[in-house]
Amino acid sequence: MANINKIKGTIGILTGGGDVPGLNPAIRGVTIRALREGYRVIGIRRGWGGAIDIIRNKDADNNENYRELSEDVVNRAARTGGTFLHTSRTNPSRVSKNDVPEHLREKYKSDSNDLTPEVLKNLDYLGIDTLVPIGGDDTLSYGVRLHQEGFNVVAIPKTMDNDVPGTDYCIGFSTCVSRTIQLANSLRTPAGSHERFLVMEVFGRYAGFTAMLPTMAGAADRCVIPEHKFDVEHLTELMVYDRARNPSRYSMVLISEGAMFEGGEMIYEDSTTDAYGHKKLGGIGDLVSDKLKELSPKYNNGRQINTVNQKLGYMVRGGDPDAIDSIAPMAYGNLALDLILQGVSGRLVVLNNGRYGNVPIDIVTSRSKVIDVDKHYNTDRLRPFYKSFENQPLFIMASQADP
Repeated sequence: MANINKIKGTIGILTGGGDVPGLNPAIRGVTIRALREGYRVIGIRRGWGGAIDIIRNKDADNNENYRELSEDVVNRAARTGGTFLHTSRTNPSRVSKNDVPEHLREKYKSDSNDLTPEVLKNLDYLGIDTLVPIGGDDTLSYGVRLHQEGFNVVAIPKTMDNDVPGTDYCIGFSTCVSRTIQLANSLRTPAGSHERFLVMEVFGRYAGFTAMLPTMAGAADRCVIPEHKFDVEHLTELMVYDRARNPSRYSMVLISEGAMFEGGEMIYEDSTTDAYGHKKLGGIGDLVSDKLKELSPKYNNGRQINTVNQKLGYMVRGGDPDAIDSIAPMAYGNLALDLILQGVSGRLVVLNNGRYGNVPIDIVTSRSKVIDVDKHYNTDRLRPFYKSFENQPLFIMASQADP
């Protein structure tokens, strides 16, 4: 039985980047085990945002920046989607002058400020021995920075895009795929009723996993992904072909938000960037929809085909986690505690080829994780290859063979 009479240390947890179903189960996985092993657990609110906003004064009100976690709190939260600790896209190594916390503005006056010294002081102020950040490559890249500064970090991968290097699986991906399939099936009825093309834009800035897996599962006839610039005329020809063969006279395509036309670049909503330098994507689905309608007469005996155009967006990240995003986060949380109990840090917990494990955290910044086009994507048919499934991992093209 764990010794809970003496506090062994303090573990911090935070969630950063976009919310996904499965974050709360991960927080629970870490917290329940940690408390029972004799640790105190502090949840930092709003990701790295809370970590820079803390005021190191016992009389200061830091309720918006952190809270102590209990079994009761995490048990109730774990049954829900999102993150009860909240989240942000704050990058402490690059904080704009306007975003520097008020109590630090006399010290940090540059247009871009590195607040890492304050983060380290804040973690020390809270007595945190090891920090468990849960996030995607942006959030975890700052975890790598803290590790390089000598702080104990054990990271958990999370992102619907499933593009954190070193792991087959990131929290949120399974629910995203499940939601995409469900929504695609719901949208079949208006597409079929009106004999239209159905265009669905999904998340995926640099990697096409969220378009590829639903397509492989039958949610769409075709998909276009960031890893391969596509010819929209060829896509139109394929969509007309699919529609003609469908008894209900419709066809469907999934568009990754980062997909690009041949000769073109990514489509952005505007020129503003987040703290990690990313412009907000959006609009490729609209452009594809317009071009399909415009080009369709060329392949449909001169008759134009209209479209049903839907950006799935936050609908695939809302609501409760599915089974995998309830189980895998719990396992990830316990894996993190295993490492902490062993006195190990600087690691990323992972799932590779059906086995849980861990890899060095700096793998997050050492390479990218994208679809292997030659192996998994048929660039002529604009769809996944449906072959060589033997000995493949659960999510087929999401494998990281050399973590």
